[in-house]
Amino acid sequence: MSRIFTTSVASVYPHYVTKVERKGRTEAEVREVITWLTGFDDAALEQHLAQETTFEDFFAAAELNPNVDQITGSVCGVKVQEVEDPLMQQIRYLDKLVDELAKGRPMAKVLRS
Repeated sequence: MSRIFTTSVASVYPHYVTKVERKGRTEAEVREVITWLTGFDDAALEQHLAQETTFEDFFAAAELNPNVDQITGSVCGVKVQEVEDPLMQQIRYLDKLVDELAKGRPMAKVLRS
């Protein structure tokens, strides 16, 4: 079991925001990406952050977008579509979407519209 599974989403979330803000994107866009991926609305996301929900519990409560299979590419040299552990793959999906946002991809492409 990876250490990231028991890490709280709230402890990583500020790093996602900082990463995209350095590249001229916004926290609202990070939230939009998380909403698209997990199905959580803003209130549910706030609740998970406030309760310091672990990644394991966060993704267990999520209803993943049916288009997650369109998320492809590498994060830290690992192709997200080849990650075997389902939870790790979901975490990598989120990492990949945040990376794409930070790289300046249009939101429509990040959200696979």
